Amino acid sequence: MASAAYYLGFDFSTQQLKVIAVNEHLQVVYEDNVHFDKDLPEFGTQGGVYVQSDKLTVISPVLMWIKALDVILDKMKSSGFNFSEVKALSGAGQQHGSVYWKEGTRELLQNLSAARPLHKLLESCFSLQDSPIWMDSSTTAECRYLEEAVGGAQELAKLTGSRAYERFTGNQIAKVYKQKPEVYTQTERISLVSSFAASLFLGDYAPIDYSDGSGMNLLHIYEKMWSGKCLDACAPGLKEKLGSVVPSSSILGPVSTYYVHRFGFSPGCKVVAFTGDNPASLAGMRLKEGDIAVSLGTSDTLFLWIQEPTPALEGHIFCNPVQPHDYMALLCFKNGSLMREKIRDDCSTGSWDDFCKALRSTSPGNNGNIGFYFEVMEITPQAVGVHRFNADNQKVSEFPKDVEIRALVEGQFMAKRIHAERLGYRIMPQTRILATGGASRNLDILQVLSDVFNAPVYTIATANSACLGCAYRAAHGLLKEASASSLTDVIKLAEEHKLVVTPRTGADKIYEPLLKRYAEFESVVIRESN
Repeated sequence: MASAAYYLGFDFSTQQLKVIAVNEHLQVVYEDNVHFDKDLPEFGTQGGVYVQSDKLTVISPVLMWIKALDVILDKMKSSGFNFSEVKALSGAGQQHGSVYWKEGTRELLQNLSAARPLHKLLESCFSLQDSPIWMDSSTTAECRYLEEAVGGAQELAKLTGSRAYERFTGNQIAKVYKQKPEVYTQTERISLVSSFAASLFLGDYAPIDYSDGSGMNLLHIYEKMWSGKCLDACAPGLKEKLGSVVPSSSILGPVSTYYVHRFGFSPGCKVVAFTGDNPASLAGMRLKEGDIAVSLGTSDTLFLWIQEPTPALEGHIFCNPVQPHDYMALLCFKNGSLMREKIRDDCSTGSWDDFCKALRSTSPGNNGNIGFYFEVMEITPQAVGVHRFNADNQKVSEFPKDVEIRALVEGQFMAKRIHAERLGYRIMPQTRILATGGASRNLDILQVLSDVFNAPVYTIATANSACLGCAYRAAHGLLKEASASSLTDVIKLAEEHKLVVTPRTGADKIYEPLLKRYAEFESVVIRESN
């Protein structure tokens, strides 16, 4: 690592643009953000988006993202940040958003005038002014058509890592082609938010990286190339409009001379491929082979490092942004902390202390009692309602309050383990669970997590993990070019995770049979919900 070097990470997320700079020791030396609603009120967004009258169509103005970049770089310059010491930069974008560049824009990108702000230079460069984003759910017809075209939902999942989802880019492109053919015809290049942002820095169209590309329903995740069958089902001539795909650690080239002249970047500063925010978080959380990251928030999310995935109708398989031969899986559980808080209020008078006492007073395995708690329709699995089963496999209407609390927490973590294993995850001797999010501060909840997975739990203090992950990836991209170093080698300098709990002796013997019963009951619950 070069001395007196900076590595920049940007995160073009839904509500704000964030930046982090780390030094050669991977210590954060600068951090800032531009909040779209608050700092750029002229665009009139709410939560960074426009929700259309049908409540299904959700879009964001492309120029808002560009102006946010102008603003954040000006703020850094005003603060005295020394851009000349930046050796490499990378970034992330909210996954599944798509940007439509107008014919003739490439030439303009390659010849930007440093005298003017970027948003002024590019204001007429998009065939679609407002980008479809991940919150959009208006493409159900396109999803069904794509699945049928490739032989069904499971076949599409085997090919691209996911069944067809309304927010995924291939289906959004198909809708644009179908409803606005003139826009599609005028489009020279279609970018993801990540590759669009990389293009701004590169001064040319940036390729899509493998990891973010696998969130499109278009990329063959094993061959690492566009699937002709999927492209043809979405729109004609799509391969040319998408360009190539590249490994996530690729150096795309030097930063555009626009940034050299306007902000004082070094001409030798390298742009490393940008990726999606979820893959970038995997890097920021510093997952290694066999690890599992659990974010315990309003909803709960699992990031898994997988070598031999088995794509399913639930969850997503992406190409791994850190190790191109491996994969990452993502599972989302909507009933996370909101459900834990509801049971806390119902069963322990709103007190976390009493909630934790109940967890400590009940035995691992809960004497065979199992519960499913879905206040709202769950994503994984698709089920709703509260369902309780006693030790004799009978459905019951209620549990004692302490049993209810343990049944909730154990049930949430058993579901996570079962669905992780269905996607191909296997617990190994070196497996670590990295916990983040609000509930990761609760050691009694983490103890249940550790017991169910039979693995030690570590906590990570990383806020803005996607942004930080991109700063790490920038350093890694530069080093990899010189010495084939892995990201794991690079991030040895970063602060260690903190070990907080280990599994209790014999936990694996308790949960092995319980997990089988939970999976059987889950099938019953899904049938009843439907």
